[in-house]
Amino acid sequence: MKKKEIIQFIVQWLKTYSEASHTQGFVIGISGGIDSALTSTLCALTGKAVIVVNMPIRQNKAELVRGLEHIEWLKAHYPNVRSEVMNLTGIFEKIENDFPHSIQDFLTMANTRSRLRMMTLYAFAGHHKMLVAGTGNKVEDFGIGFFTKYGDGGVDLSPIADLMKSEVYALAAELGVVGSILNARPTDGLFADDRTDEDQIGATYDELEWAMKVVENEYDESLLNERQQEVIKIYMQRNRANKHKIDPVPVCIIPENLMME
Repeated sequence: MKKKEIIQFIVQWLKTYSEASHTQGFVIGISGGIDSALTSTLCALTGKAVIVVNMPIRQNKAELVRGLEHIEWLKAHYPNVRSEVMNLTGIFEKIENDFPHSIQDFLTMANTRSRLRMMTLYAFAGHHKMLVAGTGNKVEDFGIGFFTKYGDGGVDLSPIADLMKSEVYALAAELGVVGSILNARPTDGLFADDRTDEDQIGATYDELEWAMKVVENEYDESLLNERQQEVIKIYMQRNRANKHKIDPVPVCIIPENLMME
């Protein structure tokens, strides 16, 4: 893996896209996780204006502290970066209180958190003529669809979506991202507790990367051990269930013979 070359390629890609769209820079939500840390650092390397936004909603303290630590590191190294803290707990609780109790299950309210954050990022981006940079990696965006539709999946461009999770870690380490983030177990931070991505998915990112590569090629199931078969099953179930997120929004194409003359 040519880490320096990949970093340079993504940074140039970001600059080119921003310039072609006549925008001023990038807005990124900071979660205290590795994906947002890498994405924000890559955006900072463009030299364009960057706004990083911490948006706690009943946030786990460790995640909040990691996010703030990364923001301070980023601002210390890149003068083009500024930060905002938007405590969205009050707004979220107002929504929560107004929603019918019948739809207030854990997943619905977790996705609502993510969509509230998306709306906040676009408020900053629209006002400052910036682009919202996505933080999804390849496994999440194109493997198992582990993101919220029109939440953290609602972005203008995705600079790390062709990188596996292991590659995200490698590039983040190359760029000097703080150790607390490099060593933290991945979590989406949507449940106000310490549950990790692995707790939710039932497999590690290393296992999911392996599964993603395996299912892209022909494989003999009889050669897989029991755990490998289970991981393939987890991967395939999530991939099928989340096709509506992974694939582009379907468009109903009207046949020519039905169109009005």
